[in-house]
Amino acid sequence: MMKIAINRQEGLVYSTELGKMCPECGHSAKECVCRKATPGPPRDGIVRISRETKGRKGAGVTIISGLPLDDEGFKALARRLKQRCGTGGTVKAGRIEIQGDHRDVLRQELGALGYTVKLAGG
Repeated sequence: MMKIAINRQEGLVYSTELGKMCPECGHSAKECVCRKATPGPPRDGIVRISRETKGRKGAGVTIISGLPLDDEGFKALARRLKQRCGTGGTVKAGRIEIQGDHRDVLRQELGALGYTVKLAGG
């Protein structure tokens, strides 16, 4: 027996046969076509570099945001910047995180690549 959960405002949201359903296109959540086509947040063309320590037990990281790149571009640029700083880092949610405070080095490097760079935060 197949169970179906329906939210009257959003349409079909769950089916035991397919799992979670997208209310907009009607496909299963894994095969959803409407959410994949949604563009990311609008960019203003300025790359922002900031330093963050929140939630890291006092260890600081340098955050680079506002880059107009795809996933492969983020990974390639993150690798280059990590090598330039001689430290580790990661790509999370459209941001590059570099371990340590390397704002000046990253500003010069990104400026040399042709980006408009601003130091954000205090």
